[in-house]
Amino acid sequence: MATRRALLAGTAATGFVPLANPSRTEKTEKTANSANTWVATWAAPPTTIPPGEPRVLQDQTVRHVAHASIGGDQVRVRVTNEFGETPLRIGEVRVGLRSGDGASTDVARGTGRRVTFSGRGAVTLPAGTPAVSDPLDLVVPAGADLVVSLYLPERTPVTTLFAFSYQDNVIAAGNVTGAASVTPAETIGQVLFLSGVAVRTRGSSIVTLGDSITNGAITRTNANHRWPDLFAARLRAAGRPYGVANVGIAGNRLLHDPNPPAGGPAEAYAAYFGQSALRRFDRDVLAQPGAAHLIVLLGVNDLGHPGTSAPPSEVVSADDLIGGHRQLIARAHSAGIRAYGATILPFRGDGLGFWSAANERKRAAVNRWIRTSGEYDGVIDFDAAVRDPADPLRLRPAYNSGDGLHPNDAGMAAMAAAIPLGPYR
Repeated sequence: MATRRALLAGTAATGFVPLANPSRTEKTEKTANSANTWVATWAAPPTTIPPGEPRVLQDQTVRHVAHASIGGDQVRVRVTNEFGETPLRIGEVRVGLRSGDGASTDVARGTGRRVTFSGRGAVTLPAGTPAVSDPLDLVVPAGADLVVSLYLPERTPVTTLFAFSYQDNVIAAGNVTGAASVTPAETIGQVLFLSGVAVRTRGSSIVTLGDSITNGAITRTNANHRWPDLFAARLRAAGRPYGVANVGIAGNRLLHDPNPPAGGPAEAYAAYFGQSALRRFDRDVLAQPGAAHLIVLLGVNDLGHPGTSAPPSEVVSADDLIGGHRQLIARAHSAGIRAYGATILPFRGDGLGFWSAANERKRAAVNRWIRTSGEYDGVIDFDAAVRDPADPLRLRPAYNSGDGLHPNDAGMAAMAAAIPLGPYR
């Protein structure tokens, strides 16, 4: 412990501490990186929907764009009915490489592939379940975009989705899964019934567990400027064989599920915040193909939601948050995954009503524990990377999206640059 504390005390702006000794995880990872295996290249953690009548689709195709953080020679997709109360029938799924960029959902000529599930082209998912496809042959270059099209032949209430994709996806009439291009009936910023893509490759995956800052708020749509995307680009440029599975959910908390006060405005959107990180950990982290590393950035919503979009009775202490982090560490380690703690970003002056002197004291205590306890396998000091040198309790003005809480695209780039590549070989 003394050696680790000395290392912690000597860290620079990133505050990163490598694992002191090679572990079973490291040996397992080296084996995975020397042979083809399944690795998560893209993820969209599912949530349920707010009260009210859900969107209904029928005889329509939903076409999604998925940015591949790592390439491979085969593909599998994961579709989901995890918050559905009735069976979900998907009539056809196709995957292809995207032609174009930005808002394009066109499929490059000759790359479209029909996806099967247990040898069948259609799949019915019982309520509350996901389904993983059979492998399909498709060479996916690292950093390329995939187009994943799902055809919904029957009346289908949309009860399972990923609410904030920061990518334009489209809904089109009929079964146009095999079309090179489609005429959108609607453009949406959500992911419907699709929760992951894996590729067969030599490597492993890094899972980024967090809230809206990890999800990508408030970055430019269709630009892949979320910090996990930019971190993945750094890994590719350095020749490091890692996929990055971004399982950040806007509004997510470490300790509590959504619980909007009755009659308040949060009832209209809080369900999109997703189950607590402790509750969703097995599904969103442990189930990611090839998961070997975990980066955790959580806590600001636990501090800010009580009294705004959650009841005051859910106020948490610094010790409560530290206890939650310890659970994530223990559960990651039990699965052979290395866990890295990221410090909570500054947010004084935020426009959401999160900041208070009491919340600042809690943030400081949690960040001090992350930096100095030695309980995480390493520390990523996002706080140091984006704070204002003139007022360290605020975001640096050049990195402020405008609400005092979320970094802009430049802030996301600073966060990605603050992650050392040393542990990812």
